[in-house]
Amino acid sequence: MGEYTARRFVGLGSMERISLRDKKFSDGNGDVLNVVIVNAATISRSYYKDEYNPDKTVLPTCWSSDTQIPSNDVPEENRQAPRCMDCVHNIRGSGYGSSRACRFSQRLAIVKEEDLNYVFQLILPATSIFGEARDGNMPMQAYARFLRDHDTPAIAVVTEMYFDSNSTTPRLFFKPNRPLEDEELNVVSGMIEHSDTIEAITIGYAPYEGAQTSPFESTDGFIFSN
Repeated sequence: MGEYTARRFVGLGSMERISLRDKKFSDGNGDVLNVVIVNAATISRSYYKDEYNPDKTVLPTCWSSDTQIPSNDVPEENRQAPRCMDCVHNIRGSGYGSSRACRFSQRLAIVKEEDLNYVFQLILPATSIFGEARDGNMPMQAYARFLRDHDTPAIAVVTEMYFDSNSTTPRLFFKPNRPLEDEELNVVSGMIEHSDTIEAITIGYAPYEGAQTSPFESTDGFIFSN
């Protein structure tokens, strides 16, 4: 029922990604995956002029690393507006159905519970980022607020990611599974600024602007503290 993969965000070559296809994780773990969120980029956005073609990997026409203005390396002729808020592609309905043609997303650097030394990239679509918690089901920012309210940094817990069974497109929810043991926390803390982690949260077609050294520092609720 749809796919959200690295096709829309071209990576830097060697980074392995977990994509969301038919409400399954591409690594073969089915519809539930336990991970630790090691680091994250700020929310970004991108616009594609051409229709989606699953057989082609293409660069976006215009993009923004801060959701406010086009990134510095967007060619002048491709910039759709001086500010994202003024862009016609930022209007609801400019995309499919009631969506925006310029899509929000967020890159995460994650490690699986069973192998804390190996970093994967996960790119969240807007539907997995925004929205309120309902019946215990939390999109990313609601999950961030939940952890903040419990004075818990994301890197200190195993997070369970699972699909919204009521959504026709891949949409993830998040919930804490268990706290990390001290030895596990030492391992993942050492991965925060690892080159693989930085690559995972980097926009492949543009230098990452304002890379964070703390998970979700710019997303409401996620503040890393030692």
